Amino acid sequence: MARRRQNNFRNLEKLSYEATRITGTSLAFVVAAGVVLLWLVTGPLFGFSDTWQLVINTGTTIVTFLMVFLIQRAQNKDALAIHLKLNEIVAAMEGASNRLIDIEDLSEAEITSLRAHYRKLIELAKTDENLTATHSVEEAVERHGTKYKRRAK
Repeated sequence: MARRRQNNFRNLEKLSYEATRITGTSLAFVVAAGVVLLWLVTGPLFGFSDTWQLVINTGTTIVTFLMVFLIQRAQNKDALAIHLKLNEIVAAMEGASNRLIDIEDLSEAEITSLRAHYRKLIELAKTDENLTATHSVEEAVERHGTKYKRRAK
């Protein structure tokens, strides 16, 4: 039973992937534009009736409703892939703050707190001649202090 559900889920995922891939093509746009053009051309045949208008309104509403979910699915997958790539970069870089790994899973308050923490880096960077000289707040504070101690000598 669980295996069957898993297969159904995989099939649904494949279907949504293919639908996302196909609807994002130039051909899909041409087909959609063709449908609208066909609808416009048939207007005089149906006397621009309420039923004629209802056809395009219903069709576009249904397509829009379904596309919202396909677009959201594609954005969620892309965002997850980007987050994983960034996590790998942060984890692999010496001097990078590991507190940024999976930051997207933190609460709004935690993200705001980290943002305030990194604003210190911004303030320190504004006083530096080279804005790319530091990698983390801790490193920036240490370098900032050391740099100005050397200049004082």
